[in-house]
Amino acid sequence: MDKPKRAHGIDRGATMSRSDGYFSGRIAEAYDADHAGANPDLAVEVLADLAGSGPALEFAIGTGRVALPLMQKGVDVRGIELSAAMVSKLRDKPGGADIDVVIGDMATVQIPMAFSLVFLVFNTINNLTSQEAQIACFANAAHHLSDGGYFVVEVQVPPLQRLNEGERLLAFDRSASHFGTDEIDVVTQSFTSHHVWLKETGPEQLSIPMRYVWPSELDLMARLAGLKLAHRWADWCKSPFDARSRSHVSVWQKVS
Repeated sequence: MDKPKRAHGIDRGATMSRSDGYFSGRIAEAYDADHAGANPDLAVEVLADLAGSGPALEFAIGTGRVALPLMQKGVDVRGIELSAAMVSKLRDKPGGADIDVVIGDMATVQIPMAFSLVFLVFNTINNLTSQEAQIACFANAAHHLSDGGYFVVEVQVPPLQRLNEGERLLAFDRSASHFGTDEIDVVTQSFTSHHVWLKETGPEQLSIPMRYVWPSELDLMARLAGLKLAHRWADWCKSPFDARSRSHVSVWQKVS
């Protein structure tokens, strides 16, 4: 589903780190280069407006692609991140040492403070591979929000309309440096995202399991957590979301 977050750049033969999930040292090292074309400016503008004068918490903060420019706008940003290697890359950047990050699972780890904004971008909700884990993520977001605060998720719409009947494979990216194919199981609502990167050192491959989730399903998860849908846009430009939208930015508000 179009470049799931932190799913690229693995060296051939690399294995998943027990502590860092799929995003261990060599993956973290290549992550920013592999996502050099992703411009977070529009996302940062929207998130800063939603945060207002309050602090913000990013689930899966990674190398700080969004958190650092958001902090530069005056927002007090904290983070939760599974991969210590990704956080190490964050620390190497200007301002990265100033962001408090807790290492752990975004669905369960808690920080003892309230936030006006919790956000989870770039399809990362799909990295939680069960419905139970995704529900727990929403509950954890609600736990961290002050009354009236917002939880923001950016994720793609499951691309089943682009699958022919009975087919499981869907190519989503083809460029001079990257080939991407999703292997989709409509029975289990899971998919495996396969990537091949063409680099000077040779091809690098990665396959990562994920779970796709529908907008209406996310709304139910939000409702179970005490959150109410406030906005749904097709992108960070706040374009209208409709039947042809391939992604959405959804904003739920904590109601008292």
